[in-house]
Amino acid sequence: MASPISANKAELLAIATAVASEKMIEKSIVIEALEEAIQKSARSRFGQENDIRAKLDPVTGDLRLWRVVEVVEEVDDYFKQVDLAQAEKLEPGSKVGDFIVDPLPAMDDLGRIDAQSAKQVIFQKVRDAERERQFEEFKDRGGEVITGVIKSVEFGHVIVNLGRAEGVIRRDQQIPREAARVGERVRALISKVERNNRGPQIFLSRAHPDFMRKLFAQEVPEIYDGIIEIKAAARDPGSRAKIGVISHDSSIDPVGACVGMKGSRVQAVVQELQGEKIDIIPWSEDPATFIVNALQPATVSRVVLDEEEGRIEVVVPDDQLSLAIGRRGQNVRLASQLTDNQIDIMTEEEASEKRSKEFAERSKMFEEELDVDETLSQLLVAEGFVELEEVAYVELEELASIEGFDEELAEELQSRAKEALDRQEEAHRTARRELGVEDDLAELPHLTEEMLVVLGKAGIKDLDDLADLATDELIAKKREAPRRRNSDGPPMRRPQRAEDKGGVLGRFGLSEEQGNEIIMAARAHWFEDEEEAAPAAGAQAEEAADAESST
Repeated sequence: MASPISANKAELLAIATAVASEKMIEKSIVIEALEEAIQKSARSRFGQENDIRAKLDPVTGDLRLWRVVEVVEEVDDYFKQVDLAQAEKLEPGSKVGDFIVDPLPAMDDLGRIDAQSAKQVIFQKVRDAERERQFEEFKDRGGEVITGVIKSVEFGHVIVNLGRAEGVIRRDQQIPREAARVGERVRALISKVERNNRGPQIFLSRAHPDFMRKLFAQEVPEIYDGIIEIKAAARDPGSRAKIGVISHDSSIDPVGACVGMKGSRVQAVVQELQGEKIDIIPWSEDPATFIVNALQPATVSRVVLDEEEGRIEVVVPDDQLSLAIGRRGQNVRLASQLTDNQIDIMTEEEASEKRSKEFAERSKMFEEELDVDETLSQLLVAEGFVELEEVAYVELEELASIEGFDEELAEELQSRAKEALDRQEEAHRTARRELGVEDDLAELPHLTEEMLVVLGKAGIKDLDDLADLATDELIAKKREAPRRRNSDGPPMRRPQRAEDKGGVLGRFGLSEEQGNEIIMAARAHWFEDEEEAAPAAGAQAEEAADAESST
C-alpha cells in the first residue's frame, strides 16, 4: 500500500471546499485538480520519467503518493520497471507482468517553483470545470429571455453579466439608436450558445423577432397558456413590427387580447423595444386573406398568388400605393417577411397593362404555333390556357366544353399542339447537338431536349459532368401547388417562368426524387467501370503470382 505523506489535512480540505463553493463546481473536481497538481510536483522532485500517482481522501484529508512499476525479468527502464526480487519486497507474490505500487517518501514541503506549477494546474483544472458548468447550464436555454447587467461596451458590442456567466449582444443584434449604459439592467433573448476554448459563448439578441414573441408571452397570459398563438412575426428593430395572431378559443379576440385594456399590454412591449410600433394582425389560413391583413393599413383590391415561385402580386388603388409600400418600403418588406413570400405591389393601371401584355403575348404564341386566327387564340387565353402542353394534353372534354368549340375542333387543336411541340423538340435537339451535348444524356430519365440545351449552355455535356453535380445543384427545391390562384376568381393555369430558381434546371420544376434519379443514372457507369476493373485486377494478380512461383 502507498504510505501517507505528511501534509496539512485540514488545509487541503479547506482549499477544496472553498474553491468548489466559490466557483460553484463539484468538490470532487477540485480534489482531482489537487491530486494532479501534487502528481506534477512530485514528478519534478522524483523524476519526470516516473509514473507517479496521488490520492487525496475527500473525508479525512489523508494524502498518499506512489509510483506504478511493472514487474519484469530483466530491467531496461529503472524508472518504470523492477525485477522479480525487488517486486517481492514491495508486494510478496508478485509475478512477471504485474503492475505494482512502489510507495514514495514523504514530501515535507514544496519548493517555490513546485508550488507555482501546482497552482497553475489547479487554476487550469478549475477554470475548465467552471467553463463546462457554464456551458451545461446555458446550452439548452436557447430561445429564452434572460435578464442581466451591462458590464461593458467593447467595439459596439454589449457585454452582459448574467450572474454565472457572461453574454454578448453584438452590434447587429441591438436595437438601433438604443443607448447601452454600464450598470443598467437589460433583457435579451438567448439566440445561440457555442462551446469555445475561452469558455462558452452566449450570444444574446434584442433585435430577433422571437424576442418580441417572448415579450408578448410575458405580457399576455392567453399566449403563455396557449389559447392565443403568434403564428408569424417580422421586425424592423426599433422602428416597426408586425405579428400575426390566432385564437384557439372562438370567444377570445386575439388582437384585442394582445392589445389589452387601453393598450396596456402592447404598450409594455413597445416600451421594452424602445418605442417600436407594432401592428397586430389576425392570422388566416387563406394566404390571400392573410396578405391583405398584413398590408394594413393599406386597402388591397386583388391578390394573385404564385406559390411555386413564392411570389405574390398585390393590386391596390392608385391612392393606396404609397401607403401599401410604406416609408422606404418598410410596410411591404415586413409583410413579405410575415407571409414568407415576395410581394410585388402594383396599381390598378399597372396591373391592367401587365394583363394586357401577357394576354397579347400568349395569344400571339397560340396564333403562330397552332396556325389559328386571332379570335380563336384569344379565346384559348381567356379560358386560362398559357402553354402548348396544356392544349395538347388536357382532357378532350374540357377543351370541347369551351363555348363555340366542338369535339372535332378540340381534336384538331390538340393535334396541332402536339405537332408544334414536336417541332420545338426537334429544334432543341439540333441546338443541343450543336452545343456538343452527348446523346448519352438524352437517354437519362426525366430529361427533355430543352433541358439538355440548358445543360449544354451551363457546360454540362457528358455523363461525368452531370454525375459530378449534387441534386441541389441540378434542380430547385420542390414546391407544391403548381397553379396560380386569383383571390377573386377561379384557379388560373401557371405560366412557365424563365428565371433560374437555384439549380441548373431549376425553372423546369423537377422534384427532388426526379433529380436524384437523374444523378444516380448519370453515375451508373462509374460502378460499371469498377466492376469491370475488379476482375481484370484479379487476373493480373494471378498472373504475377504464377510468374513468381515459376521462377
